[in-house]
Amino acid sequence: MRCPPVLIAALKRLLPIVVLGLAVGVACWPLNLLDRAQDQLLQLLPRFAGGGWRPLTVAMASAPLLVMPLLLWLQAGVWSEASGSGIPQAMVALEQPKRAEMLLAPQATVQRLMLWSVATLALLPLGREGPVVHVGAAVAHSLRQRFPRWLQPLDRHDLIALAGGAGLAAGFNTPIVGMVFVAEELTSSFGARLIWPTLLACVTAAGISNLGGQPEFALGLLHTVAAEPWQLFWAIPLGISAGLLGAVFGRLLLETTRWLSPRARSQPLRVGLVLGLLLSGLTLASGGFANGDGEALMGWMIGHPEADLPTAGLLLARLVGPCLALGAGVPGGLIDPAFAIGAVVGQGAGQLLGLGMMGLALGMAAALAGATQLPVLSVVFALRLAGDQQLLPGVVLAAVIGAYCSRLLMKKPVYHALAANLE
Repeated sequence: MRCPPVLIAALKRLLPIVVLGLAVGVACWPLNLLDRAQDQLLQLLPRFAGGGWRPLTVAMASAPLLVMPLLLWLQAGVWSEASGSGIPQAMVALEQPKRAEMLLAPQATVQRLMLWSVATLALLPLGREGPVVHVGAAVAHSLRQRFPRWLQPLDRHDLIALAGGAGLAAGFNTPIVGMVFVAEELTSSFGARLIWPTLLACVTAAGISNLGGQPEFALGLLHTVAAEPWQLFWAIPLGISAGLLGAVFGRLLLETTRWLSPRARSQPLRVGLVLGLLLSGLTLASGGFANGDGEALMGWMIGHPEADLPTAGLLLARLVGPCLALGAGVPGGLIDPAFAIGAVVGQGAGQLLGLGMMGLALGMAAALAGATQLPVLSVVFALRLAGDQQLLPGVVLAAVIGAYCSRLLMKKPVYHALAANLE
């Protein structure tokens, strides 16, 4: 029995996209394992474990003193092409094909992933969306170079953007977030021509890179009920406050990068030692809450809704720590750190005003939207990490307000501003 021509044509269009998603998922799978290893290491630190400092945890807190000089020395020398988050590099590669040969080269990609891996195991306060988006873009670039006619209906720009979204989906097990990132940030287009293949690639990549499985809501479920008018009422002040703090974080990261990057390249060992000392100090002062990408902290907060937190000190640590690491060019991301800032603000407001976990959800969405000016992405991400569909009206309004407030401090979204620094 012959296969219908329509089915053959459909398979010819869909299979290459599935193959791309599989390739991106396989490439991101080791990064997910390292991220989970980081979470396990964080549980040993005093604030998570509920104990005091021990020789092992003091050694863990001192790791940045060794790691930061090493990372900056490598970035200033033999691995100079591997510095930076990864998303700005992918965005420049989208618009400048000649530079893509260097920015998405296999050697630079592997080096970036190795730098991020060391930083992650040293519990530095940075996320992972930069490396996973970059590795997705690099996989697509390499496949197109090897097979020029592969996925030919998509031009080079759309192919790299699609694969970058698949990388984000693979890194966070969030296909919808990967698709939204492509549409809202990388292409500024929600057209079906690109959205459909992007969704297929994202679903495939997320499935293959999370074979061990993840909870439906990665950080936990917010057990709270709030009437829609109540949500919308509190979304306004929390959207403004957390959104502005997210914008402060984005602006501080941008200015730190502009000031710190050239100094890190010219004096990597000295600058690395100073930064390592500061980061170790934040670890000791916070008991570990200032470490890691922020997911372990947010998970702890959801599991301990009544716990008292040193809100002001922890907020300062979560603002400064990621800027010190990312600003020096260490590969990483700002999504989880921005979420953590919003969670701290929202948790504090929730306890003070009797809002419960609603404050945390609204703060998370507003802070990420303020940091990135991507409100749709922020809404989907917030519900994925700490899910409660009943909070959707408030989360949407808080994210939109946060994004609008961000424009008071940042005329250009942070990823675009960081990409402009590379030109």
